[in-house]
Amino acid sequence: MVPLPVNTAMVIRRAVPADRPVLLDVWLRSVRATHTFLSEDAIQSLVPHVRDYLAASAPEFWVICDADGTMMGFMGMAGNKMESLFLAPEFHRRGAGRRLVQHAQALHGALTVDVNEQNVAARAFYQACGFVVEGRSELDDQGQPYPLLHLRWARPTPASSP
Repeated sequence: MVPLPVNTAMVIRRAVPADRPVLLDVWLRSVRATHTFLSEDAIQSLVPHVRDYLAASAPEFWVICDADGTMMGFMGMAGNKMESLFLAPEFHRRGAGRRLVQHAQALHGALTVDVNEQNVAARAFYQACGFVVEGRSELDDQGQPYPLLHLRWARPTPASSP
């Protein structure tokens, strides 16, 4: 596959029900590429939960597409919490993740996100976006021993005038 230039035009739009199969595929390929601490059996056990999550009406899903309309990734929001952010592996390090974070910042201002402690690349990404660690949980949301870091991003306040 030919790498995309970093400045490729990207469009962010609300997800629609017809996107769900592609969202699940993006999630699966992304997790396999980034969650090296999970076995394939563990990943497969999560698929039904992710299918339900993607079908739920509560999260607000946003997708990012390249100029040709190819879905690069997606983000799920619940209020000001980024519940999910996944990019297809071929679109990693192309600016799409940062664009989704900026979209969430514009919509909600202060943000929170949980990240697996063992996902070193994701931790570095969120820290590069200005998130700071606020707390830690020993177990993930499914009660499994995959510690989560709880991160926060606050809209910078303008410097006061002299």
